[in-house]
Formats: sequence, C-alpha cells, structure tokens
Amino acid sequence: MRLKNRVAIVTGGASGIGQEIARTFAREGARVVIVDIDSEGAQREAAQILQEGGQAMALTLDVTQESQVDQGVARVAEAYERIDVLVSNAGIQVVAPLEQLTLSSWKSLLAIHLDGAFLMTRAALPFMYKQRGGSVIYMGSVHSKEASVLKAPYVTAKHGLIGLAKVVAKEGAPYGVRANVICPGFVRTPLVEQQIPEQARALGISEQEVIRNVMLKGTVDGEFTTLRDVAETALFFAAFESNALTGQSLVVSHGWSMQ
Repeated sequence: MRLKNRVAIVTGGASGIGQEIARTFAREGARVVIVDIDSEGAQREAAQILQEGGQAMALTLDVTQESQVDQGVARVAEAYERIDVLVSNAGIQVVAPLEQLTLSSWKSLLAIHLDGAFLMTRAALPFMYKQRGGSVIYMGSVHSKEASVLKAPYVTAKHGLIGLAKVVAKEGAPYGVRANVICPGFVRTPLVEQQIPEQARALGISEQEVIRNVMLKGTVDGEFTTLRDVAETALFFAAFESNALTGQSLVVSHGWSMQ
C-alpha cells in the first residue's frame, strides 16, 4: 500500500473529486479525514470507508473560517499524532459575464478556493514541519493555465493556487514538505452538471453544444476527465518520495490543454 498509515486530510471530501480521492487514499492504506461543510455527507463517506475496511474520520468545518480550520486541524493532529497529506479540494463555481458579476459572488468564490487553501495549509504546515515531511496538494484546473468566458473569479482563483503552491514548495523544502497542483479538465461532477445549463443560457446554445463545443472541444478523444483520472494523480503526488516534482502543476485533461 502506497500510503500505509499516513494521515490524509481531504477538503470537500464528501462528494465528487474529493470523495474519489478519499476512497483511493483509503484503499492505499491512508487514515483519511473527510472535511466538508456537509456534515451528513462527511459522516456518510467516512462510514462507507470504515465499512470497506479502511480508516477514516469525518470533520465538519467551513474552510473559510479561521477558527474552525485551526481547531479542526488541531483535532486531527491530536487524534492521529501526525498529518502527512493535505488535499485542498473544496470549491464552488460561479458562471456569469464579468459585467454582470456581483462583488459578493466574486468574494465568496475566492474565499473558498484561496482563503480556504491558505487557512488549511497554514494550519497543517507546523505539524508537517515538526515531523519533517508532508505533501500539500491543491485542486486547480485547466483554468489554472487557461481562461474561459463567464468564469472570471474561478480562473483568477485557480491561477492563484499555482502561485501559492510554488511558495509552499520553497518554504517547505527544508522540512521535506512538497506542494503540487492538479489541473483537471472538465470532470462530470455535480458542479459541472450545474454549469451545463448555465452556460447554455449565457451563450445561447444547447446543452449538448456546451458539452461538445465548449467543454470537450479541445480533448483528443471527446471524453470527460474522470474522477479516477484525478484521484490517481493525487495518489501519485501524495506518495512521491522526493522533492523532484515539488512546485509543479500537472494538467489532467485528455489533451484539452497541453503544456
């Protein structure tokens, strides 16, 4: 098992990409902490992992709230005596033309993606530094590299995560802490399902045209990126043993964006 007895925190772990990462880590022997604002979802997912023979606990918190994050991460460290992996995955989406975008929508998205990533990282790093090792993984997007219409705050936030990862990689290196960003293409999660009709209305095209001509147009095979694609990439970074890849971001998009 590639993560045997390592302690992995996954934010947004109750559904979608976070859920698949948590399950993959658990199968590889990790003690997984499912962090989500959805208390019932987090409890349900932790129970499922336990039922399948894995190790997991649920932690309900809002990643934008400083005290909740600090107290929650401290609880994890107290329970398991270490923190080896942080996957900062919690996120939302806002679809709107820039001239119609409200400041509150802009702020709420950046708070979850960027403030949440910062707060979770700041809380976890002292424990990683003390044990002299760890892996911080941010859930970016192809939009960490590219821009699309109607997604100004999302593109801004996802670009910002790459900058944060580079700083964490440099500051964490003396303590054996690595940082990376996964940049998926479109994964058919509830978040993306919600975007399909929103973009269809905003662009004046059909939902099928959104899928074919917007989301999958640049792929080499006309396929969505899968949950497994992303989870296996997270496992690769979490289990990687040296600093050779620290600070790097990896696009997982079926060829939609090639670096």
